Amino acid sequence: MQFSSATALITGANRGIGRALLDRLLADGVPKIYATARTASEADNLSAVDKRVTGLVLDVTNPAQIEAAAGRARDVTLLINNAGVLDFGNFLDAGRAQVERNFATNFYGTLDVTKAFVPAIEANGGGTIVNLLTLVALASMPGLSVYNASKAAAWSMTQSWRASLAGKHIKVMGVFPGAVDTDMLAGVDMPKTSAVDIAAAISAAIAKDSEDVFPDPMSASLYEQWKADHKAVEHQFATM
Repeated sequence: MQFSSATALITGANRGIGRALLDRLLADGVPKIYATARTASEADNLSAVDKRVTGLVLDVTNPAQIEAAAGRARDVTLLINNAGVLDFGNFLDAGRAQVERNFATNFYGTLDVTKAFVPAIEANGGGTIVNLLTLVALASMPGLSVYNASKAAAWSMTQSWRASLAGKHIKVMGVFPGAVDTDMLAGVDMPKTSAVDIAAAISAAIAKDSEDVFPDPMSASLYEQWKADHKAVEHQFATM
């Protein structure tokens, strides 16, 4: 993808990886970016970042807001499905509300936003859709059971979208970060990669039209181990 002619939309752009991606795409010369957040004040703050940025209110679990965003941003050629939530706990302890919350955002939110924007991307001659997944979509950590499952479902969906949209000149990328230093993992004591470095790796992958991206040392290393012996990685993760 050529950034100089792209129009991007980033969900959950007000913090974490989403905000780092906004800054990265601006630095890469993307001429127009829709940056979404769940509240009007956050959207206004995003609009103030740069004259190329239009802040939009978008809760990816809200069908009316998805429809409104798709109607407003008809020129999108790069869609980044970044918005996500994470609940800790294993399936024995997690309540149904936690399961529904994670799937509502991480799976159905990505599904509904993608369906809403595919017609525009196709009408604009094609483009790229980037889905932020996670390393634990490959092998589950019991302490993140609900999150793992929602992201694993999103990984399967990403592959389905890739096949379904190939004839429409729309590329679909899956990104599998390891531990990232954001609010989502605040308080978790483990090595983490900065959101800035993750955004840089994603940007480089978009430019190269990559399909599966492992954007940090942890994810790249574990992916190689997973390819060699996925059961060994599963057993390793089961102890975490």
